[in-house]
Amino acid sequence: MPTLTRQQLVLLVTLTLVWGINWPVMKLGVTGYPPLTFRTLCMWLGLPLLAGVLVVMKVPFTMARAHWPELLKLTFFNMICWHALAIVAVQSLSSGRAAILGYTMPIFSAVLGAWLWGDRLAPRGWAGVAAAALGVALLLWHELTQLAGRPVGVLMMLTAAATWAMGTRMLRRTSLPAPTLAISFWMTAVTTVVMTVLAFALERAEWRWPAPAGWGAVFYNAVGVFVFAQAAWFSLARGLPPVASTLSVMLIPVVGVFSGALGLGEILHWQDWAAVGLMVLAIASVLWPARKTRPS
Repeated sequence: MPTLTRQQLVLLVTLTLVWGINWPVMKLGVTGYPPLTFRTLCMWLGLPLLAGVLVVMKVPFTMARAHWPELLKLTFFNMICWHALAIVAVQSLSSGRAAILGYTMPIFSAVLGAWLWGDRLAPRGWAGVAAAALGVALLLWHELTQLAGRPVGVLMMLTAAATWAMGTRMLRRTSLPAPTLAISFWMTAVTTVVMTVLAFALERAEWRWPAPAGWGAVFYNAVGVFVFAQAAWFSLARGLPPVASTLSVMLIPVVGVFSGALGLGEILHWQDWAAVGLMVLAIASVLWPARKTRPS
């Protein structure tokens, strides 16, 4: 199994921190501000920067007209549903809770692979699915029993995670003859247009300039998430050992939970602590590479 170089390790740790800390940053950005409009601003600012990354890396932008139907299908599941649903859900949930629910994606991916594509899910994988389901049930139960609970936010976040999982499965099987970074750019471009239409249709009456803290969140998302994180992940993805990528996915919601508690003063209930543990266990059960048996 390939090992991580020092450069890959630094990049992976930075990537995990950027994605994890982004959950309270998004919460800060949408507090008292229309969420779809916030996400639209992030994308319009990040899109030309992402284009600059392609230019610097000499990645061609070309996408043949015949491939656009496939690209649009991938965009719908990978980005449009995720960005629209997740950012609205973040406004109604704590950032840590949203992070936990958002990273049920690997669990949905494993289940969808078994149901729709006939992938074999080992017993430990099904145990992971059960652990994730228990963690989600704890959070949903807590939202339902609180006077100010937002169970709709939980369901929106889960729907976003499920569609992202479906999109990830489809992306792995796509036959688009284009570099992954170019596919990412065009998916981001299409999503930016769709988010603009949604923000105009649903939030135009609330449009205003963000507060200084809101602009900080916008810039963090534009530069940190849409430019650095996407470019770093795609540059790492092909040569990354499976254990390393699994650990990164496991740690992102953990970073999200504790950065939300430290940065925003969010109160962690016992359900949150239990859900974090169950989700880390679930992701490890589903994604951790199986130990190869040595021939006797």
